[in-house]
Amino acid sequence: CFYWSSRSEYYEADPLPESNPFSLPAPLPQWPQGKGFGSGRICLGELEVTKITTFESIWSCSPSHGKAKSVAFYKPIGIPDGFFCLGYYCQSTDRPLRGYLLVAREMDEPKVGFLHSGKPSDCPALAKPVNYTLVWNSLPQNNTAGFIWLPNPPIGYRAMGFIVTGTPVEPCLDNIRCVRIDLTEDVESCDLLISINSIYVWDTRPCRRGMFGRGVSVGTFFCSTYKICEDEVLTTACLKNQVPIQHAMPNLDQIHALVNHYGPTVYFHPHETFLPSSVDWFFDNGALLYEFGKPNGERIDSNGSILPKGGLNDGDFWIDLPKDEDKRNCVKCGNLESAELYVHVKPALGGSFTDIVMWVFCPFNGPVTLKVGLKKLPLSRVGEHVSDWEHFTLRVCNFNGELSSIYFSQHAGGEWVDASNLEYIHGNKAIVYSSKS
Repeated sequence: CFYWSSRSEYYEADPLPESNPFSLPAPLPQWPQGKGFGSGRICLGELEVTKITTFESIWSCSPSHGKAKSVAFYKPIGIPDGFFCLGYYCQSTDRPLRGYLLVAREMDEPKVGFLHSGKPSDCPALAKPVNYTLVWNSLPQNNTAGFIWLPNPPIGYRAMGFIVTGTPVEPCLDNIRCVRIDLTEDVESCDLLISINSIYVWDTRPCRRGMFGRGVSVGTFFCSTYKICEDEVLTTACLKNQVPIQHAMPNLDQIHALVNHYGPTVYFHPHETFLPSSVDWFFDNGALLYEFGKPNGERIDSNGSILPKGGLNDGDFWIDLPKDEDKRNCVKCGNLESAELYVHVKPALGGSFTDIVMWVFCPFNGPVTLKVGLKKLPLSRVGEHVSDWEHFTLRVCNFNGELSSIYFSQHAGGEWVDASNLEYIHGNKAIVYSSKS
């Protein structure tokens, strides 16, 4: 066993075989030609990065009590000439090896049109650390151990991640590079990978995300000997994309190819009454536009030309079903034959990923069902509403076009599910189950 403060908190996990990265069920196709998408490398301005998914396991550990998961620490291997490691990778051992690290090199000439506030720096984009700080060690009782080191960057630079070794000897300064501070963005902790009294290890993500965020996740972990706040800005960082984010995004032909290759199959509950339709079908079958203060609704044409444009969601207008009871019941049930997927494509994580959001329209959402024991009781009209949009999102890596994860929406939020945990029906097409309304 290993000990910390004279208390056994964890033990070294069984030696890990050199795992291969998770692979999708089917090989990736040749994507249509474009610019930066699928080329294997992405230019961020002064830096070019590529994605490493092959690793060598360095050390692993598990808590000695409770049901907490063990984790393993990995170093990237097969780094192309001229590129440098920015930090090591960590993940739990209860799933296939599934992750990546970005390695970086300086561009011979910065990308034309890159975004820079002020005069370009005379300092190089990458620099060796000054030395290392030993953040934590396992204090072994035998000949195996784990030592986690934080690179100490030169003034004007930031560390992107940590290094893990099996000896107390300080790592070589050539092993890693720090990044000039103006080429970085702040990160925060997200998923807690392991928590023992003496060590906390988290995944990290850019603080500023969304389609306009420029932070590019490096894939490294964060480690400390104390618990940090959820929104605390960490000492390590991620990269900043300084070129127009569209550079590595797929073009229209590539988007069509991605949707064709990954488009999921959606299954509805066998007892679902309120099915999807196209928006056109909904309009053509009697949908009415109401305006506050006016008793009668106005028929909406197929193109929705009378719908209010711009403005705010101020409650002055709303859409309702036809007044005729038979037509109302017909429209409520939808029309699966006319149903369409409406696709919205946007950048993610600084343009290193593409989010393909797929929207499904339902004319009506039925009442909430309460489950009491083995019985299911519909709650009258609670939860009913006209015009319901459901969506799921495919997140695709812009380095090679590989599916990374799918976001499944729920009424109170939703969750991302990694590609390794998805169910596939044909090739790389996942299955999406729609819950009963």
